[in-house]
Amino acid sequence: MSFVASLRVYEPLAGFDGPEREHWEQYAADGAHFGTGAGAALERAAALAAVVGKSLPVTGDHAYVLDVDGVTLVCPWRTGLRAQEALLDFCAELPDVLSEAFAPTALLERAEVELDRWRAENGSTTGHIRTCTWQVPLRWFVLVDPEEREFSLGEQGTGTLRRTGRQLVYRTPMSRARRRVARALAVVRSAVGDPSVSEGIEDLGRWLEEFHPRSLVELDYGDLVHLLDDAELTQDESARDMQYALQRLAEGDGDGAAAAYALMTSRMKALQAVESAN
Repeated sequence: MSFVASLRVYEPLAGFDGPEREHWEQYAADGAHFGTGAGAALERAAALAAVVGKSLPVTGDHAYVLDVDGVTLVCPWRTGLRAQEALLDFCAELPDVLSEAFAPTALLERAEVELDRWRAENGSTTGHIRTCTWQVPLRWFVLVDPEEREFSLGEQGTGTLRRTGRQLVYRTPMSRARRRVARALAVVRSAVGDPSVSEGIEDLGRWLEEFHPRSLVELDYGDLVHLLDDAELTQDESARDMQYALQRLAEGDGDGAAAAYALMTSRMKALQAVESAN
């Protein structure tokens, strides 16, 4: 749970309806919201408590808030909803005798009932946040441009091995993210005959279509930055590598595209390897 990358969508208040819009408008005005680091820490603590108690995490009704050129953008956490979906998806792949070792039947039934209720009231369970542990999914880099990269090495915090302010983040307008998905799909479908290769990008495109066109997309390495030394963090240009790979693919240079993709893959495998280190 400690090393999680996130893909977030911040919607303008106009993207919400009725009471929900009023709620987030007041929430943003109150100013008592969390930064992404503090929010991730709260969710992590709630998740650990849920695992110990074999329950669902409880964090309260929070959102990340940004002000961009005077426009308030909101990214609701919906921690419980995400946890319910993840739990049901995980247990669906297991035999009943094994799933009960992770979650009581009553908890799974409750999660299913609450998801059904949410769908009935809201039409879908589309969340504003996607997460991945121990790596950044390579398809996420399709959404962003190298020039949108923001990073900081941070400063050593007192009494901790982690540096405060250390980050690697990309932010881009929704309109650009959608255009990049469309372009990537066109290139991959033309160059690669296997439909399974483009499935992940197609899923991203469908997800983005659920949100207001004036939203903002954020790719955040999150706590993964603490697994990279200063040189590795400075030199991580995965968005540039993805852009180069797509250019080579579009020009028929399969070897060049494969080399760029292999570089990104090796970078993420090095992060994944830490999970099993002792």
